Amino acid sequence: MAVNKELLKGSTAILLLTVLNRKEMYGYELIKEIERSSEGVFLMKEGTLYPILHTLEAEGWLDAYWSTYDGRKRKYYRITDQGRNQLREKKEEWIQFRTAVDRVIGEGMS
Repeated sequence: MAVNKELLKGSTAILLLTVLNRKEMYGYELIKEIERSSEGVFLMKEGTLYPILHTLEAEGWLDAYWSTYDGRKRKYYRITDQGRNQLREKKEEWIQFRTAVDRVIGEGMS
């Protein structure tokens, strides 16, 4: 089951920074890795991904470079030191947010 687009929208930056903190990737590879890691819950389209990547790059949280693989030119993204700092902050915010939501809706409720 895919998550509501609005819920995903607010979480996309932390997901991208987390995945890129593990490994440099090109756009489609990022989409597939997030889908795989979330066991199909987070389904992202390229039209959603690229504007966010460009914003993160403009903020200085990501760098990008072009590389050719199997005759195909691809734009790879990598996290910067500033991006790692932001990731740490966003993870702390996420944990605080998740904890508060769990308190309100009740953990373990069926």
